[in-house]
Amino acid sequence: MQIGWAYLMVAGIFEVGFTTAMGFTGKGRWLAEAAFLVCIVLSFTFLQMATKTIPIAIAYAVWTGIGAVGTLLISTLLLKQSLSGAQIGFVLLLIVSVTGLKLTGAP
Repeated sequence: MQIGWAYLMVAGIFEVGFTTAMGFTGKGRWLAEAAFLVCIVLSFTFLQMATKTIPIAIAYAVWTGIGAVGTLLISTLLLKQSLSGAQIGFVLLLIVSVTGLKLTGAP
């Protein structure tokens, strides 16, 4: 795997971290707020590093896709939020789209 794609995967994981932490922030929840800040800085740092070898349009689309799917999985599996059949279908379509961007990208 090209290093830019590895950076992009790490950026996506930290995006899931900051969106998940965002759901727990609030009055007196300093640990969640600290996690949010650390994850958002690391996410954008790795995204910026990825864009040195991956076009920004592709990197951004993949980054948001990883974040959306990852956050949805966390919300569904750990926080017990429900999904409709249509929502599951669209998430699968998003996964196929992000995978397609990776497979059709420049070597």
